[in-house]
Amino acid sequence: MAIPKEGKSKNGKAMHYSVGALIEEDGKYLLIDRVKPPFGFAGVAGHIDEGEEAEEALVREVKEESGLKVKGFKLLFEEEANFNTCRRGIEVHYWYLFKCIVKGRVKQNIEETKSIDWYTIEEIKKLELEPVWKYYFEKMGII
Repeated sequence: MAIPKEGKSKNGKAMHYSVGALIEEDGKYLLIDRVKPPFGFAGVAGHIDEGEEAEEALVREVKEESGLKVKGFKLLFEEEANFNTCRRGIEVHYWYLFKCIVKGRVKQNIEETKSIDWYTIEEIKKLELEPVWKYYFEKMGII
């Protein structure tokens, strides 16, 4: 189902729709450090474009931010996060978080990321995570 670019949250605030990719290989997770707000380390993620389906946005964002190709995915969470302000000033996002299987070599997109790398759980615990990613890592029991 195609998703609108913007909607209304449960409390009536403007809301954007976002996808996130939890990418794990050999006990390490792929994280980026964003060039633009919200700052902090995060999984590959981004807004869903007008009329795009969540799965299409997932494939597009993974390719744009990491150079990787999505081979498979599973939806982990679909929920409203009212603590996730983006650079456009919207405070609420409806998230689709997917666990992804990818192929290819990681390629940094310098327009999107200061860095991109694989991190162990112990390393992640020491990073300044973007709030929504801290929430998801805690919710999944990773940190």
